[in-house]
Amino acid sequence: MKQLLFISAGKAFPEGAFAFLHSLRQKEAFHVKGLFFSPLDYNGMLSASYVPGSASYVQTKDKERQAVSENKSTFARKCGESQINFQLHPNDEPWDKQLYIKESRFADVIIVSGETFYSEIDAQEPNLFLHEALRESEAPVIVVPEKFTGFEQVYFAYDGSRESLHALKLFTYLFPHLTRLPAEVLYAKEEESEELPDLDLLKDYAGLHYASVGFSKLHFKASDFFPSWIGDKENILLVTGSFGRSSLSYLAKRSFAEKVIRDHKHPIFIAHL
Repeated sequence: MKQLLFISAGKAFPEGAFAFLHSLRQKEAFHVKGLFFSPLDYNGMLSASYVPGSASYVQTKDKERQAVSENKSTFARKCGESQINFQLHPNDEPWDKQLYIKESRFADVIIVSGETFYSEIDAQEPNLFLHEALRESEAPVIVVPEKFTGFEQVYFAYDGSRESLHALKLFTYLFPHLTRLPAEVLYAKEEESEELPDLDLLKDYAGLHYASVGFSKLHFKASDFFPSWIGDKENILLVTGSFGRSSLSYLAKRSFAEKVIRDHKHPIFIAHL
């Protein structure tokens, strides 16, 4: 049974992320741990009276913990209604990178919402906190739009690197029931050639796992045009490799992944080596 980690960070409950959990539950059983980080009230923190022990401090912390409590209750209720096996992490404090990293180490997959992840602090997507969560995660992360309604096809972003193959393999191992969906491997490069790196090997491997898989070459620079190209598609999930672990090596991947997240039209599965 898989161990999923559901992350809620901030005031709003991530409805889209839970809708993704619910859709998975229709196909398989799993265990999910809910890890909740309290909102960050910067206005309260900037108040001159905001010092530990002061009335302003106590009031702000109470509001933050109340928001976490309400989101935990919503999560527990929804898990019960969806017959999802779950547990709640006791944390009710703000973002803690080390706690997140440790919990991610013992998870198979992490589910987050790009739109609600500390959106009260920075509405830009992905903001500083989500950047950190994606960069530091020790498990693959699925970033889900709030208006998630499902998907009927899987797209794999491929560039011939071991990172892109690792993402394809990991998604395949984690979600074998999704190999029945139509799949498309996409290679984007601004050139006239129709060649894809190691295409014969790729066809052999993907063909053994997916009932229906195609291979396409897109003749443009991925970081510039891929997000708008894929934004016109409907009901798809995108699988891609490492996110920002090296500012040079993965700049292009990070760029187009960021733009796909920002458009919040499709769920995106991001896998690290």
